[in-house]
Amino acid sequence: MQDESIVKQTNLEYEKSKYLFNIGENYDSYLTLGCIKVKNGFRFTVWAPNALEIFVVGDFNQWQEEAGMEKDLKTGIWSIIIPEAREEDHYKYKIVQANGKTIYKIDPFALAFEVRPKDASVVRALPEKKWTDGVWMASRKKRAIYEKPLNIYEVHLSSWKQHPDGSWYTIKQLQDELIPYVKEMGYTHIEFLPLMEHPLDASWGYQVTGFYAISSKFGKMEEFQNFVEAAHKENIGVIMDWVPGHFNRNDYGLAYFDGTPQFEYEETDRANNNRWGTLNFDLGKDQVHSFLISNALFWIEQFHLDGLRVDAVSNMLYLDYDLGDWIPNEDGTNHNREGVQFIQKMNKTVFDRHPDLLMMAEESTAWSKVTHPVHEGGLGFNYKWNMGWMNDTLKFFEMDPIDRKNNFNLITFSFMYMFNENFVLPISHDEVVHGKKSLMHKMYGDRYNQFAGLRTIETFKIMHPGKKLQFMGSEYGQFLEWKYNEGLEWKDLEDSQNKYHHEFTKQLNQFYKEEKALWEIDHQPDGFEILEASNNEETVLFFIRKGKKTRDFLIVLCNFVPVERQNVRVGVPFKGQYEEVWNTESNAFGGTWTKGQGILKSEQINKHGYDDSVNLILPALSIVVLKPKRIYGVAKKDSEH
Repeated sequence: MQDESIVKQTNLEYEKSKYLFNIGENYDSYLTLGCIKVKNGFRFTVWAPNALEIFVVGDFNQWQEEAGMEKDLKTGIWSIIIPEAREEDHYKYKIVQANGKTIYKIDPFALAFEVRPKDASVVRALPEKKWTDGVWMASRKKRAIYEKPLNIYEVHLSSWKQHPDGSWYTIKQLQDELIPYVKEMGYTHIEFLPLMEHPLDASWGYQVTGFYAISSKFGKMEEFQNFVEAAHKENIGVIMDWVPGHFNRNDYGLAYFDGTPQFEYEETDRANNNRWGTLNFDLGKDQVHSFLISNALFWIEQFHLDGLRVDAVSNMLYLDYDLGDWIPNEDGTNHNREGVQFIQKMNKTVFDRHPDLLMMAEESTAWSKVTHPVHEGGLGFNYKWNMGWMNDTLKFFEMDPIDRKNNFNLITFSFMYMFNENFVLPISHDEVVHGKKSLMHKMYGDRYNQFAGLRTIETFKIMHPGKKLQFMGSEYGQFLEWKYNEGLEWKDLEDSQNKYHHEFTKQLNQFYKEEKALWEIDHQPDGFEILEASNNEETVLFFIRKGKKTRDFLIVLCNFVPVERQNVRVGVPFKGQYEEVWNTESNAFGGTWTKGQGILKSEQINKHGYDDSVNLILPALSIVVLKPKRIYGVAKKDSEH
């Protein structure tokens, strides 16, 4: 009798789960749909409301139509238990679609797939991982990420490093090399380009077929769980790019799954994504909400990810973001209201469960309140990539220094809006591919000045308000642009300039982590003060970064042209002594300065609105950072702001 009551309760939960999936409120739907291990075999469950018949065919029945599924007429969900199914068996759904056509489809909720070019789903039970990263997970909750350093190393898994024969590293192999490397270099987080199953390397993982599966080329689910756990034990967070807006249109995948618009929009113009050759999810459909929000939580909860970077948010926000025809709203506007509501619902659901997570928007327009809470009318993300800063800054550094004084607004314009959102400053994979050249190759001038420019742009990014992201290869100044199908040019490190730059990046990342002024009040005007931002002629920029305590401040002096500036006078907040703590032209980094400028004593000469100032030299094309050594007028214990 006890066993019967358990079965009855399980069936009740199963029926409720299907109901909630259908109304868009099942946020753990991967525990119901897909291939689920049950007491007497594996249960296969799939949503296909307009299919006429569905058979599960696979290794367990010699790919024959023996296993006809039963349809729940209320929900359009089909299911069957197959006692013969075993772990690692391959299978597909043989679907008689609404128009009578028969087609073989993968399982949208499959946890694994055959190694491509094969594409069958694989019978795989959800791992029962016993996690040992409790210290990290607890520390995540103690202090908001806004008040912590966040410096992300962006990685495309299969091209970070490859074996001598050109074969990929598996996740397991990468764990032994990537995590120690990231720790040594001083980054706080690793961000992977999408790791889900995808058929084409050239898509870099952004055209997904299997949303719930690690790509078969990388390894198994357990191996990625172990990777994240190992990273956490080294105090490194892990983030992954996630693509909820569109999906791969290959016939065997989600595309017109039951023969009708199911996962995609009914209107052809809205369904087709012409820019990327994919299909857009119907973000107004309840079942799609369950599918996608469950997917976000699947990666967060099953892998202990510290956040998701949500790709192509603009594609979900606008009706006219794509190429081609579009139909405006009845009032003539171009906002995708269903997309907005989905994003708000997704973020609210995720943060209700995990308030300490990172949800980052890759949003390329000026949409307002991207990182404001939903109850304030925002989209509910807690970070947004600052694409405007990235584009302006790169354009400025690519130009002839002679022209920079006439385009100085490219550097200063971000100060007008930098606190409107919680920003991440990204110099990402998108900027070093498709003929755009590597970051090092973008820099103007001869090889020496290219590295000087590289040190300057990277230091400017670290000193500018906002969290940080750097794409792999830039940390040592790789000359060739990124190629998705080849490993990075690690042999560049045999060159002395590349070795210097590698050391520079390591030291810069450490400097960032040690200086509270660079991250403690990163997203508030109180943490930033402009001293001089209108000296176009000399193309210099001076500002102060501040921490919570009065003593925690840095004076940042930027010289954006290869002309040394002597007798530079800079106002300082307090009388006393200041020391140079960072100089991008240090010979330790490949520059020409063999020693610093010693202790700088303030003089009672008014400058930049302060009674006291210091005098120093600004090296050509450089950034110098000053820190108070002994100042007067501040209590020793440091008064809080």
